[in-house]
Amino acid sequence: MNKQKWALITGASAGIGAEFAMQLAAKGWSLVLVARRIDKLAELKSTVTKQHQVDCRELVLDLSQVDANQQIFDYCQNNDISVSMLVNNAGYGVPGDFDAVDWSTHQDMLQVMLNSLVELCHLFYPYMKQTKNGHIINVASLAGLTPSTAGHTLYGAVKSFVIKFSHSLHLEAKDHHVHVTALCPGFTYTEFHDVNGTRSMVNKMSKKMWMSAVDVVAQGIEAVEKNQAIYVNGWRNRLIARMCKYLPENLVRFLMKGSVKKYRKR
Repeated sequence: MNKQKWALITGASAGIGAEFAMQLAAKGWSLVLVARRIDKLAELKSTVTKQHQVDCRELVLDLSQVDANQQIFDYCQNNDISVSMLVNNAGYGVPGDFDAVDWSTHQDMLQVMLNSLVELCHLFYPYMKQTKNGHIINVASLAGLTPSTAGHTLYGAVKSFVIKFSHSLHLEAKDHHVHVTALCPGFTYTEFHDVNGTRSMVNKMSKKMWMSAVDVVAQGIEAVEKNQAIYVNGWRNRLIARMCKYLPENLVRFLMKGSVKKYRKR
């Protein structure tokens, strides 16, 4: 009898996180789903268990609370759940200029998208290393590979950190048979832009620039199985990433100037 495989997904209630739950369940993974919205989690759990008959646990937690990560780890320890797939997906955007947003909002965002992600890796990676079996997907963004913009001040900076951190952990983990991938999607059809109030702005963008969560997640799972350190979803986004890497930054800023003003809320 095969040993039960457990995946832990943060930000699991909708969008990319919910799609990770569906696709991993289809591959036979048991799930620990973490999010703030109990109704969405309950709905997802019901769907997952009906379609794929896997063990599915839900944890209603706010990752902006500093003790949330330890609560997640303790729950897994107390319930004999050995996590060998960690998907750090929780995140959101904070529109506006830096000084126009109160510090508590910035602080919560940094806790969810930076501190929590790193701490969860620190909590769950040692077991993966010890057993020489594990996968970590840190959901970053194309924004972490492009020049900084005015507005949404911390988002690109945090995602850039996630990419660098994931790459370093990838290099440390590869000799221990643990796969670490920074997943870098561009514009994806989720509720992300509804939540941060930029839906009317981004809807003006060409549909060619958008990807489905289904494709983003399928590519992300394949990338971590192949142990790719950084994976950018979609050939258009990969072209943008290469352009930002090899062209002079002033030229890239000039080429992106019009788009940034249209799609960044200040």
